[in-house]
Amino acid sequence: MTEGVVRVGDTVRRPMRASSPAVHALLRHLEAAGFDGAPRVHGVDERGREVLSYVPGEAAVRPLRSHVLSDEALVHLAVLIRRYHEAAAGFVPPRDACWVRGAYDDASPELIGHCDITPENVIFRDGRPYALIDFDMARPTTRLFDAVTALRHWAPIADPVDRDPAQRRLDVGPRLRLFCDAYGFSARERRRLLEVSRLRFGRSYVAMRARAERDGGGWARMWRDGAGERIRRAAAWLDANWDDLNAHLV
Repeated sequence: MTEGVVRVGDTVRRPMRASSPAVHALLRHLEAAGFDGAPRVHGVDERGREVLSYVPGEAAVRPLRSHVLSDEALVHLAVLIRRYHEAAAGFVPPRDACWVRGAYDDASPELIGHCDITPENVIFRDGRPYALIDFDMARPTTRLFDAVTALRHWAPIADPVDRDPAQRRLDVGPRLRLFCDAYGFSARERRRLLEVSRLRFGRSYVAMRARAERDGGGWARMWRDGAGERIRRAAAWLDANWDDLNAHLV
């Protein structure tokens, strides 16, 4: 989605955006908190690009490989996200922090979430999720909303026609339960999970359409390629399978 990203040695150079200073403050906080699952900030180069550490490992790019979709990988992903949330919970954003606009929960924000934990933004090492990259969509949110954003892609909460081929055989309900158990979500949070998923689909559709119209570029390409239709199919699939999915969460 971000154009102009290049690797230079052990660093990644990316165009600065309005939210970059706030994201840098978050990443510096994560480093100070001892969270090793995120890039480090090295400042801005002579071309005005942000300089981040390159995180070695395997990005979970598509088509997804079998070990990326294993129950073990899902458990480790839940633990990684929980570790991130615990580290991010102590972050106090700068008073002038600017974050991207995006879908949001109705509950009051609890922390700065990653908000874009797609497979492509998770780095694997030794067959397990090790780090999160691409914090461009980071913004105030709840733990549950951030997790739901991940589960949209990892459970996955999606119409089978839109899933990666290797995901079509997955049983989503047990994977939701497995993730919640590994993360440690409470009974109340589990009862809200499907409701928050439905909320996210509606608001993501509106937010993505607005970004496609306003920002163009990769957002416009994604919208033209059917992102809106995929969101609507996912919402319809969720409603059609609600009772079965909910049975695994209560």
